[in-house]
Amino acid sequence: MNAIGETLALDWGHGELCLRLITAVVAAGVVGWERERQDKPAGLRTHMMVSLGSAAFMVMVLHLIASTDAQAKVSLDPLRVLQGIVGGVGFLGAGCIIRSRGSVEGITTASSVWVSAAIGSAAGLGFYWIVIMTAVLSLSILGVMNVLKHLLEK
Repeated sequence: MNAIGETLALDWGHGELCLRLITAVVAAGVVGWERERQDKPAGLRTHMMVSLGSAAFMVMVLHLIASTDAQAKVSLDPLRVLQGIVGGVGFLGAGCIIRSRGSVEGITTASSVWVSAAIGSAAGLGFYWIVIMTAVLSLSILGVMNVLKHLLEK
């Protein structure tokens, strides 16, 4: 069975469900922790909640698909749920962006909130390597680029 088939098979129990949700929270927490350290408006809790919500929505749609008959499955599309998450979190991230005195601030925080939604969605679907790599790369981007920014300013 391919990865999508395994994800949709839902022969996993409560342990796998908890693992997916906890993975979403922990991985996004790493990204949120970095934002919190930088004293940004969306920090640890915000990133964790966005990721948890995204994971929960994905797990719910997978369970909904598995629990319905073939006729109803035609109208249940996990991609539409993903699309809703991406758009909805985009609006949430837009709230982090502030325009003040001719400059724009908060774009990186907004993008990190958006990435947290991707982490949660991947965790909800059980794509653990995507979760791990996205969290590691996000933390690397935020941390390394922040150090480079400070070095260039000096």
